[in-house]
Amino acid sequence: MVKIEQTSTARLSKVIDMNLSSRLSPFVMLILAGAFATAACGSASPAAPTSAQSPASPAAAALGSISLSASTVIGGGYVTGTATLTAAAPAGGALVLLSATDPLSVPATVTIAAGTASATFTVATRVVSGTTSATISGSYGGASQSAGLSVTRASVATASFGVSGPTESDTCTLTDGGNTLDCTFNGSTSTAPGTVVAWDWSYSVAATFAQSTSGPVLTKPTVNCSLVGATQMAAGTSWFTMVVRLTIHDSDGNVSAEAINRDVRLIPLGVCGY
Repeated sequence: MVKIEQTSTARLSKVIDMNLSSRLSPFVMLILAGAFATAACGSASPAAPTSAQSPASPAAAALGSISLSASTVIGGGYVTGTATLTAAAPAGGALVLLSATDPLSVPATVTIAAGTASATFTVATRVVSGTTSATISGSYGGASQSAGLSVTRASVATASFGVSGPTESDTCTLTDGGNTLDCTFNGSTSTAPGTVVAWDWSYSVAATFAQSTSGPVLTKPTVNCSLVGATQMAAGTSWFTMVVRLTIHDSDGNVSAEAINRDVRLIPLGVCGY
C-alpha cells in the first residue's frame, strides 16, 4: 500500500511508506519518483526581490542659450535678451554673467530665479554711422553662449518717449501750487541719422505748454493752473487726461514726425481749485 500526504503548499513534500517499496513494481516506483521531483521543484522559495535602483541625480544647470527679441536694431534703440538654462536654476537662483561688444550695453549679470529656467535683460545700443555687428555673451555653470545683433544707422529721425510719475507710468501730479508737473518725460529711445541735438516737448489739457531740452530727459516740467483751466474731470475719475508730444532734431538737420501720448493721467492733488 502507498500513502501520499500533502504536508503544506509551500513544501509539497511526499511521504512514501518505504517499507512497502519492495512490493511495488519498478513502473510504479518510477511514477512516484517523478511526482516527488515535481513537488520539490514547486516548493522552492521565491527569489528575493532585487532592491530598486536609486534615481539618477538631475544634471546640474548650465547656460543653454542667449537669444534676442530682434536680430537688427537702429542705433540708439533697445532689444530684449533672454538667458536660458539647460535645467531649472538651483536654490538661490543662477547668476549669469553677461558682456557685450560695442556699440551694445548690457547689465553685468542677470539672475534666473530658483526653479525657473530663463530670465530677460535689456540690451541698449548707441547711434552708429553705419551698420555694425556686435555680440552679447553669457556664461554660467561652465558653459558659455552668445548671440549676434546688427546695429544700423537710422535713415530718418524718429521721436519716441515715455512718461513716468512718482509711483507709476503715464501719470503726472500737479504740485507746487499748480506750477510743476511731478513726473519725467524721457525721449532717450528716439533715433536719428545724426546726433539728436534737441528734444521739443509740449503738454496740454485746457492750455498747451512747451519746453525744449538739449538732452533726452525733461524732469518736472513747468506749468501753471491755466494748464487745467476750468476743465471738468471725467465722471468717476480724479484726474485729467493730458496729451504729451515730442519732436526731435538731429545734427544733420533732420526733424522727426511728432510722437504723441494721449493717455497721460494728470492728478491735481488739491491745487488750482481741485
